[in-house]
Amino acid sequence: MFNSQMPRLEDLPTSKQLIRSTIIAAATAGAILVAVILPSEYGVDPTGAGKLLGLTEMGEIKMQLAEEAAADAAADAAASQEAAALAVAQAAAGGAQQAAPAQPGVAGRNDTTRVTLAPNEGAEVKLTAAKGARIAFDWSVEGGHVNFDTHADGQGISYHGYGKGRESIGEQGELVAAFDGKHGWFWRNRSGAPVTITLRTRGEYSEVKRVV
Repeated sequence: MFNSQMPRLEDLPTSKQLIRSTIIAAATAGAILVAVILPSEYGVDPTGAGKLLGLTEMGEIKMQLAEEAAADAAADAAASQEAAALAVAQAAAGGAQQAAPAQPGVAGRNDTTRVTLAPNEGAEVKLTAAKGARIAFDWSVEGGHVNFDTHADGQGISYHGYGKGRESIGEQGELVAAFDGKHGWFWRNRSGAPVTITLRTRGEYSEVKRVV
């Protein structure tokens, strides 16, 4: 039977050597965290090394996607709650619904609203309108593109979606108010430079206001 020899005391690392190795390992791990992990995962680049290695942009994209995914999830959850609330209300009323009276055309006031957004900045503009009101709109982006969400809220309704999109340079059409409340648009600048959004509205509403 083979018995290995015990190492000699002088062959073992000293306490000083162990401490030095531990410090070197901790410093290496810290350097990797600051120079690689923070820029590539969170877009945080305190040393500037992430930008040189192309990691900071990757981290910023990851964070933007995470923010948008969270916003989409929240909007979908709110829409589901609204649909459930409407279903309960319709069931309680015996399923009876009153159709909104037909509108002969879009009339009322005219407004032009301009909003300038820095990169990654968001803004929201809402119009106050009654159920069935018809609002013609036309908005355009100068200097880049935006992500947008057209939606509304009202008494007992936190979110009602009309439509959304990404990397848009403008939209136009007609919004028909689904209920009494505030109806409008949320934009977020996903360009690398400031943009200016020009919103033109015409129709049956009493107020236009930037709320974010």
